[in-house]
Amino acid sequence: MAIDSEILAPEFLEISSEQRLNIILGLNTEKSNLSNMARRLDATAAEVHRNFSRLQKAGFVRKDSDGNYELTLYGKIICTQIPTFSFMIKNKKYFESHDLMDIPTKYIQRIGALADSKLITGYVKVMEEWENIYKNSKKYIYNILIEIPYNEGLLKILENKLENKTKIESIFSEDMVVSKERRDLLSKFNFSKFIKSGALERKMMKNVKIAMVLNENEAGLKLSDKRRRTRHE
Repeated sequence: MAIDSEILAPEFLEISSEQRLNIILGLNTEKSNLSNMARRLDATAAEVHRNFSRLQKAGFVRKDSDGNYELTLYGKIICTQIPTFSFMIKNKKYFESHDLMDIPTKYIQRIGALADSKLITGYVKVMEEWENIYKNSKKYIYNILIEIPYNEGLLKILENKLENKTKIESIFSEDMVVSKERRDLLSKFNFSKFIKSGALERKMMKNVKIAMVLNENEAGLKLSDKRRRTRHE
């Protein structure tokens, strides 16, 4: 795809101002007149008027018949892209060692949906969050797993959920290695009855590079590590 930087650069310049960006984000919530926006931003009316004029000239905002400013369609579409920048900037250090290239483009284009997510590091904290996602599930649990990290506590939660008709589906990497300790632990729990009933479904796939666990309300995601060594984040 050819990108015309000569056209793009002036548009980025218009929203590079913190105040102009805040005006756009504010108008994305509701219309506003000059005085209300100035109060909201704790700025002078003259300053806000100057930035309203710049945004209006650039096609981001317009003034309606009641004297209120609102986003144009162009401005609204630009606002939908801001969460993507916000997420990537907030997690810049994380992406120095992790990769998105194993994820289909259509999902990368929607990565802004993760703007309100939080980064969790450290094995213990990750497993605590994982356990909470399992505990909070009511209808289903979906897993994509590079390895089997289950401990006895997680397996007990899974058993309880299955007993209460929570559906569980998992995709495992074909090349994952299950340690003897994990095999011994798994043998203590007999999930065959749940597999037969269809409550527990398992599939194998090649080249699984991400890990994910989700229920109907929340999810945890680990991206591919560029360093190619085990790390829980």
